[in-house]
Amino acid sequence: MTHAADHAADHATEHTPEHLADWSAVRLADAVANREVSAVEVMGAHLDRIEERNPRLQAVVSQQPDSVSLAAAEAADRRTAAARTAGEPLPPLHGLPTAVKDLMDVAGLPTTNGSAAFADARPAEHDSVLATLLRDAGAIIIGKTNTPEMGQGVLTFNPVFGTTVNPWDTSRHAGGSSGGAAAALAGRMLPIADGSDSGGSLRYPAAFCNVVGVRPSPGRVPSGRTGNAWTPHGVTGPMARDSADAARFMAALAVEKSVWPMSAMTQHPVRPVELAGLRVAWSDDAGGLPIDPAVRAVHRAFAEQLAGLGAVVEADEPDFAGADEAWETIETFEFFLGGRHAVDAGATGFRPDYVRNVEQGRATTAAQLADAYERRTRMYRDTAAVLERHDVLVLPATPVVAPPAEVEWVDEVDGHHFDRYFTWQMLANRLTLTAHPVVVTSAGFTPEGLPVGVQVVGRYGHEAQLLAVTRAIEEATGWIRRAPVL
Repeated sequence: MTHAADHAADHATEHTPEHLADWSAVRLADAVANREVSAVEVMGAHLDRIEERNPRLQAVVSQQPDSVSLAAAEAADRRTAAARTAGEPLPPLHGLPTAVKDLMDVAGLPTTNGSAAFADARPAEHDSVLATLLRDAGAIIIGKTNTPEMGQGVLTFNPVFGTTVNPWDTSRHAGGSSGGAAAALAGRMLPIADGSDSGGSLRYPAAFCNVVGVRPSPGRVPSGRTGNAWTPHGVTGPMARDSADAARFMAALAVEKSVWPMSAMTQHPVRPVELAGLRVAWSDDAGGLPIDPAVRAVHRAFAEQLAGLGAVVEADEPDFAGADEAWETIETFEFFLGGRHAVDAGATGFRPDYVRNVEQGRATTAAQLADAYERRTRMYRDTAAVLERHDVLVLPATPVVAPPAEVEWVDEVDGHHFDRYFTWQMLANRLTLTAHPVVVTSAGFTPEGLPVGVQVVGRYGHEAQLLAVTRAIEEATGWIRRAPVL
């Protein structure tokens, strides 16, 4: 028995013999609130899992000492007792361990951004907006999750912490840039984890690892950016093992505070979901993008499965013409906004691709940016029109299954070659331009047992309803309940 397990045993209460780290986030939070289990037990179970599995997966980094995390869990148990005595409710994520993507500050922990330029970063003095939201919701932050340098690309590798590998096949990538988060969830080391997304950074890893990732409508989760806090391009969202957990997490993040831009959105009611009669707009390839035949096969089988459950599946999609160029213009300009000061100051250790992005953004003309913003507006309106005709839009989440862990990006799909790291991300990038919420969930598995995901797009501002749809799909298909053997 490890130190964490021994400590937790001192606070043991009666519960089922199933490993606590395998429980859902909703079940864990409710059990802690009802004093069926203690936060210390929950923490000990997850610390033991991290100790057992993280050396292979390299998902959790900059971890707090176990004693610090267990002390925070003890404080959570005291709060549980006090709230019960006073008859007061507890916050929705009370007692849940989590780790924050290593692009966001957490007081007392370094933020390396996965870059050699910040490898010796001192511990942050203050919490980021995201860390503040997590603590307010009752979660206990135990460390960081691994990310590629500066969140660049959809595969997680960096010179500081190495490569995060996939729990389903450790010879493969977990995805990125929220790869550490996805691997920690799939590996049952954390019950919830955050992600951020401008070009699939939480959607690709969710698909590769058979977990759920939510790219919310811009403004649903307060922006943590210190520069261009008004942009709808990059957003923060929840990642979880299923849509029920993601919905609980989403509700905790969706708060309004006047000092945080883009945090004032109407909360729409959720209607009951029946798959029979659900109107599904179906896209095989988001306007003709190359898709690996193995992924196409699973995706089409998923369409047949939805139809067999009574959904009305019809081919329909927005007009994606010009979306790739518009995304690239906005993305590289965002890199310039975020990276110009460090690059101009002569900071060393950055990947050449990162500096290239910053310099491309610097060279962006006003006309290019104006054209990109206009295209984004047309994409939003065209997608909204599709979702007037249908309840959801469904597309593949990735063009391939999780690639080998030694590659830096996928340069070929079904005979089509890519010349830059982000050009194989267009399944995600094109939906970023729509500004509509997207949930990635499981479509099934290849014959070799590798996960394949789908992107389910809903109406702007209706994340809760969209998660109700994906939850109904998950309950009917069962794919998301599969866990890797580690």
